[in-house]
Amino acid sequence: MDNRSEVREFLTSRRAKITPQQAGLPAYSGNRRVKGLRREEVALLAGVSAEYYARLERGNLSGVSETVLDSLARALQLDEAERAHLDDLARTANSTRRAPRRRPSQPIRPSLQHLLDAMTEAPAFIRNGRLDILATNRLGRALYDPVFADPARPVNLARYEFLNPGAADFLPQLEFQAAGAVALLRTEAGRDPYNRDLTDLVGELSTRSEKFRTLWAAHDVRLHQTGVKRFHHPAVGELSLPFEAMPIPTDPGLTLTALSAEPGTPSHDSLKLLASWAATLDQDGQPDTVAAGGEQIGGHTERAQ
Repeated sequence: MDNRSEVREFLTSRRAKITPQQAGLPAYSGNRRVKGLRREEVALLAGVSAEYYARLERGNLSGVSETVLDSLARALQLDEAERAHLDDLARTANSTRRAPRRRPSQPIRPSLQHLLDAMTEAPAFIRNGRLDILATNRLGRALYDPVFADPARPVNLARYEFLNPGAADFLPQLEFQAAGAVALLRTEAGRDPYNRDLTDLVGELSTRSEKFRTLWAAHDVRLHQTGVKRFHHPAVGELSLPFEAMPIPTDPGLTLTALSAEPGTPSHDSLKLLASWAATLDQDGQPDTVAAGGEQIGGHTERAQ
């Protein structure tokens, strides 16, 4: 992905989101030809010259200081995820340009799989920044059974949400979750811009999904740490499950997501039913876990495309 284009489009899109009133600037009468703030208004708020800000918005973050990034973040009212993304773009602009490359398959350490397996009452899985599901516990595999039923490999949440016609039935909040998936992919693209596998996925989804193209062009980014996911599972019906998404410090780029249900709620009862249903999957020879590159895990091999 071209860093200059990414910087230009990100800054332009953030500027367009802020009105002069929101920025505390005087509102003048008459028609404004731009949506949101003008370049010179951002420059004023950031305490830099209009010429210097114009250079930044043309995509040139080379040599930009942390002080300027701080001022720019305040002027554009960036949230935590947006500020981190700006830092990622600046880091790339100030690093040696590299050709896109494919990432080798990232194996799941046995201790991480043991941790997943020890979580017997909570669906859990590990994903990478591309949103490939790399490993699950028994309940996680059962909960996401419709996603695993998609023949495309590796198992990928974004591909399922945008390209599988059954996604709307399984995910009642599909529009929200799909927008979140794009924001996570955009965040990962800033963090790891030379990842060829990520670029290929974005290209595939952009080619096949107009909705994805529209969301990708918005340049929204997001931290995905906690919330509630809703499901309409074909075996147990409705579930509303709080989740926690936790980056794994010893395995950069991997995130462990665990879901739960409050005791005494219908979703808690449905999780118990899901556990019983998962046991039938085991008896039928279905896998508990999934591997990214064809490794043998849990008596089953998943192969990446």
